[in-house]
Formats: sequence, structure tokens, C-alpha cells
Amino acid sequence: MNPLLLTDGYKLDHRRQYPAGTTLVYSNWTPRKSRVDGVEEVVFFGLQYFLKEYVVDRFARDFFSRPKDEVVAEYAARVDAYLGPDNQVGTEHIAALHDLGYVPMSFRALPEGASVPVRVPMFTMVNTLPEFFWLTNYFETLLSATVWMPCNSATIAREYRRILDAAAAKTSSQPGFVDFQGHDFSMRGMAGTEAALISGAGHLLSFRGSDTVPAVDWLERYYKADAQAELVAASVAATEHSVMSMGTADGELATFRRLITEVYPAGVVSIVSDTWDLWQVLTEYLPALRAEVMAREGKVVIRPDSGDPVDIICGDPQGKTEAARKGVVELLWDCFGGSLNDKGYRELDAH
Repeated sequence: MNPLLLTDGYKLDHRRQYPAGTTLVYSNWTPRKSRVDGVEEVVFFGLQYFLKEYVVDRFARDFFSRPKDEVVAEYAARVDAYLGPDNQVGTEHIAALHDLGYVPMSFRALPEGASVPVRVPMFTMVNTLPEFFWLTNYFETLLSATVWMPCNSATIAREYRRILDAAAAKTSSQPGFVDFQGHDFSMRGMAGTEAALISGAGHLLSFRGSDTVPAVDWLERYYKADAQAELVAASVAATEHSVMSMGTADGELATFRRLITEVYPAGVVSIVSDTWDLWQVLTEYLPALRAEVMAREGKVVIRPDSGDPVDIICGDPQGKTEAARKGVVELLWDCFGGSLNDKGYRELDAH
């Protein structure tokens, strides 16, 4: 798509609305307020992607490399159909930009990844040639659609990281595990693959756990990450409900045994455990598999995927059964035990 059509319709004729003689428009990108109590800084992230992907690559591919007559006619056809044939928006500015052969804009920014107080600009932008003053705010729509989400997701991830770090410092002997506690499973819920990529990459500024595989490629392409030389993101072998369902309810114990002794005899394997009856898994199947689990070199992750997380994991005092009242962690402790760490908190056996 012609990138000059990636804008709000009301911006199409701002060029003629500016005062006569305008030669420079200087704009800034500033988070104006926070809607979350206690969060007064926003993580800046995503501008480099915007510049490389849109200002450089897409303009080169979808605008400058195409015949001028073609892109001008395309622009005119869209505007005429959209605003009416007498709109007077014109196309001479589009033709002039095509003749120029590049986007005459200057961006100046704080370092990406920085936490920036609200009401402080993260970056500024200004046209570098006087006749293209109209271009500065023409970019606002595309910029906002592209940069808002990685900033937002990176900020949310940072807040989760702060909460988890504080809890780990108080209770855990393994604070480094926080890298994987805020795991990203969001790709399927995003508004398209670009949203998944930029959101998943923003999340990885604070965590290493992610199932959004292409976010790693995105960071390598646009931010010079190197997954061969550094840990950018990681996950573990994990089942889903279709896998567990195929073994049938009657065969679920056998499915668990096959997974932990044959398919994954060592290392980490995460098993979704509420396909049929989570409490039966915890009170019957796992005690029956205790010897196999404890003999493995690695960790078996028991994954409850449904219900209120607090009630399921920690126990629901109003639960209908003793198992539901205890919750997943206590039931795992009953089966596998663990140790008391130097901070006075119980930790499950490493298996």
C-alpha cells in the first residue's frame, strides 16, 4: 500500500490549512498522562522499527520505486473518491516528494528502552526541507499506530517485573527465575502479526520467557539482537489441550507417564493438567507417578489453565472439595515435598 495513504482522512488537506508561508513544523511524541495509579513513567520503545520499516523500507518499496504517474494517480483516485472530486487537495506535493526520492524528516530521540516521565517528550520530528512542512504531522497517524503499542507493552511488562522482583526478593532463593515468570503467551490474542511482534518485543525488554517466536527475529532484524550470542527469549516443551485430549480421559495417566518417561525423559516439560480433572491429576495421577518424576533429571511443570488463578493455585476457602480448598501448590507439596529456604518460605522440590 502507498504509505502516504496510511493516514487519517482529516490530515489529507492540512497542507493548505497551515498559514501561508509556513516552512517548518516541529512536533513531539509525549505520553501525556497515566491511567494507572503509581505508574508515572513510560518505557520508550519502537521508533527504530518505525524508521527502518516505514520511513526507509516501505517508502522505498511502495512509493519511490514505483512509477511517479502510478502513485500520483493512485493517490488522486483515493482522495477524490473519499472527499469528492472537487476536494482541491491536489497532487503536486505528492509528485514533488516522489521526485525528491527520500523522506525529508529529522527525528531526535531519547535512548530506546529508557523509562521516561509522563509529559516529557520521547522524541521530536521536523521537516528538513521547507516545501515539505506538511509531512511532519502527516506522519502522526502512522507513528501512533506503530509506536504506541511497543511503548505500552514494554511499560506493562516493566511493572510486572517490578512486582515479581519485589516478591522474589522477599520470598525466593532463586530471584533469577523471575526472567521466566512473566511469560508472554499473547500472540494469538493480538490484532494481527505486526501487533504480536511489536508487543512481544516490548515484553522482552523485561523478561526472557516468551512463546512469541517471531519477536526474536524482529529484534534481530530491527534492533541488532543476536539469539546465537545472547539469550533473547526462551521457552520449554509444553503440551496443549488437543494433545491431552487425544489420549482420552481414561488414558490421561498413561499420557502423563509417556510424556515424562519416553518423550521427555529429561529436561523441562510443561503439561496442561486441567483437560479432564485437575484435582484428579494432583491427588491420584501424580502420586502414582511420583517415583518417575523424582527420578528424572529436570522439571515437570504442572499447568492449570482455567479458573481464577489465585483460587486454583493458592486454594479456594469456599471450594467444594478438600483438593480445591488446598489448591495446586499445597497439593504438589503434599506429593513431592520441598525445602524451607533461608527467608523462611517453602519451595517445591526442584523436580
